[in-house]
Amino acid sequence: MEADLSSGTGAAPAGPSAAFLPDGSPFRISAVLFDFDDTLARPGAIDFPGLRQAIGCPSGEGILEYLDSLSDEEVRERSTAILEEVEDEAAARSQPNEGARELVAHLRDRTIPIAIITRNRLSAVERALENFPGVDPADFAVIVSRDLAVSPKPSPAGVRYAAEKMDVHLGELLVIGDHYYDIDAGRGAGALTLYLDYGTKPPPSTAARGAADFVVGTLQEARRVIDHGLPLPVGKLPAEALREGLTVIEPADPSVIVGAGIGEDAAALDVKESEILVVASDPITLATDALARYAVLVNANDVATSGATPRWLLTTLLFPPGSSASQILAVMRDVAAMCAQYGVSLCGGHTEVTDAVTRPLVIGTMAGTARADELIDKPRMHEGDVILLTKGVAVEGTGLIAHEFGSRLAQAGMSGEEIAECGRFLDRVSILDEARIARSFRGVTALHDVTEGGLATAVAELGAAAGRRLRLDLSRIPVYPQTARICAALGIDPLGLIGSGSLLITCSPEDVGPLEEAIAAEGVEVTAIGDVLGPGSGVEAMRDGVAVEWPHFERDEVSRLGGPGGLGGM
Repeated sequence: MEADLSSGTGAAPAGPSAAFLPDGSPFRISAVLFDFDDTLARPGAIDFPGLRQAIGCPSGEGILEYLDSLSDEEVRERSTAILEEVEDEAAARSQPNEGARELVAHLRDRTIPIAIITRNRLSAVERALENFPGVDPADFAVIVSRDLAVSPKPSPAGVRYAAEKMDVHLGELLVIGDHYYDIDAGRGAGALTLYLDYGTKPPPSTAARGAADFVVGTLQEARRVIDHGLPLPVGKLPAEALREGLTVIEPADPSVIVGAGIGEDAAALDVKESEILVVASDPITLATDALARYAVLVNANDVATSGATPRWLLTTLLFPPGSSASQILAVMRDVAAMCAQYGVSLCGGHTEVTDAVTRPLVIGTMAGTARADELIDKPRMHEGDVILLTKGVAVEGTGLIAHEFGSRLAQAGMSGEEIAECGRFLDRVSILDEARIARSFRGVTALHDVTEGGLATAVAELGAAAGRRLRLDLSRIPVYPQTARICAALGIDPLGLIGSGSLLITCSPEDVGPLEEAIAAEGVEVTAIGDVLGPGSGVEAMRDGVAVEWPHFERDEVSRLGGPGGLGGM
């Protein structure tokens, strides 16, 4: 707070959107600077009215400023001693504010630098932190206290000092506090500011509310603001952020039958009586020699999960400076060959050398058609439907890792033959055969291919798209021995590993048997791994009859290896 040396209480107002600054502009947070009293520490530790009365400080004047103004040295020393005694007593009984430890741990896990700025002494802060389980002074890059030769808040000097110590740009530093001193200091330094207003604080807190970039009532709400500004990991946009972004998409054209949504891989457009146009687009961002295969199959897979036949492809090919015509023409040739292999017409697109990319980037847009009665839309899922998975988890991830990290696998003890066998998994990333079979069964209610984030993410997306809860049996999920070996060697989880080549199918119980037989007849493995529950959200999981937590991955497991990212997709 400026707690430290003023006061205020209350309960929470509404504030600006967490996603943008009040003027609608985006922001980025590289470090967070916390006030201490009444911000990280629970409010009320210091009786400020009583302290002011004890030292004779007028209401509305800063306590430190009052002490500096005293000309009588003896009076100043006696008043300072009273202040320090009160601080020490408050520090001894200080407790973490609600959500403080969780927020500190969250930022620590994300390796975001954090610091404290306070008008208190350093010793009082360190003593108070002893009462914060799981939080240590070493968690903070710097504690800017009044012991330093830096002007205290509301001067911006301490904020600038903290930014310099953390080596962050002031425009990417967020100052969090519950007093207008915090906001004035942050704004004066050019930092972002967040006002923690526990409610209807009396003036001058009204001025702080108006001046702050963000206003929240709790630290839990502050975390939402912070998460909107933190650098994202490589991979798909997190589901919550994507969900928020999708709220602004409202197609005005009534021909849009299936639009953008969590778990929706393709759009469906009613452009002709009894026939639906299905369109999907994905960037291929992997540094791999299989760009053409991915560009065609990943986009074709998305179209096929809507029950459509992939027919047309447009590609945008971007190459970094230094690329030769021969290299570019080779990719164009390979894309054309893959299209011919799968009966897709390559219609055109755009090709360019640009310094906007550091490695080749292929963006494919695939279109296909389906009869209106063949369109498979995920909200058709019913309670009691069986969830099937074709092949095994992480088909694509197994092949990708073998291609991109073969030397690391060899160092882990895998033979060249084993690595080559895993590399051939990339030949199995198409789900077109099983999707074609599935769409011929009336009991099939949804199809969803497993891509970035692996089966764990795909299942969550499937449930979200349908507005249904799902139940999965982890003990039934098939993992190839080769996949298990690779994941064990590199310390990653196959359930979170990119998995194009596997198709999730939901089907009525009556059609499950015939569907499994038809897919198996094509030489494709298929396994029942769960069932669809009632309306709602979330995934229930069990293993060998015992309830367990369904895994969640912030990013695809392949990105943890320090190599290429995922394939992208909505």
